[in-house]
Amino acid sequence: MIVIGNRMVDAITLKSSDFPPEKNEMIDKMSRYQENYSFLNNQHFEFNLNLRYSIIQAARHLLASKAKFATFERARCNEQYWHLTEQGGFKLRAGISPSVAISDIFHNGREYAFECATSIVIIFFKAVLDSIDVSQFNRIYQGIYLRDWQTDNDLPIFTRRGNDYIPGDCLYFDNPQFNPQTPQWQGENVIDLGNDLYFGHGIGIKTSDGIIESLNKRRKPYPTESAFLLSQVTRLDDQYLYRFSLSRENLITQFIDTRTIVGRIGSQSYYI
Repeated sequence: MIVIGNRMVDAITLKSSDFPPEKNEMIDKMSRYQENYSFLNNQHFEFNLNLRYSIIQAARHLLASKAKFATFERARCNEQYWHLTEQGGFKLRAGISPSVAISDIFHNGREYAFECATSIVIIFFKAVLDSIDVSQFNRIYQGIYLRDWQTDNDLPIFTRRGNDYIPGDCLYFDNPQFNPQTPQWQGENVIDLGNDLYFGHGIGIKTSDGIIESLNKRRKPYPTESAFLLSQVTRLDDQYLYRFSLSRENLITQFIDTRTIVGRIGSQSYYI
């Protein structure tokens, strides 16, 4: 169900013929699931939809960029903007604008190669860049380091058990009988694009059956168990990020009006 400002709202009143189909699917699914999707106000709800749609667009743009799939040992990047570490990560070079460096991955993808978890973090960064003010992005993400799920504290990512899949989510297809000689295919992190389409770095855009078929081709000899979609969702903390889309005056007003206290300890967000 969808709750905006402590009031449950029906999907019919939120959907629009002006929306891309992915946004209407988001609304339908949030309304249909038993989970409670709460938003501070209409602006926060719209921010959530826009952030999710930006994630979908970033996934499609990453595929179009021709960035390659690679293990950490074979990772590469444009060293004009990034320093390639011995662990196969990308560390933002001193004096480089974070927004420029993230955008370069999408503009010059042929110079990059990384594995699937890193691809999700890159997609999330690009979606946030497209959802908040560029100056804010450059202020809060000055120490970007891209490797696996290691992220900046201000890119709050959380994972929980559940089957409430919504376009813009990161999902995981597990491959329990992967070939030990290719451990990089023990599973695939994907972005839910809506309409049963998923983007997986190194696999491309496929249906759920297509992702499973691709992973099943990468199992150990004589397998007996198929790959499958895991019951978990990975998301950005949209309520925390929403603050960076507001002016300081609007930020104070909206959070006081909703009597919401926001706290941060390390990479964790807390709401009361």
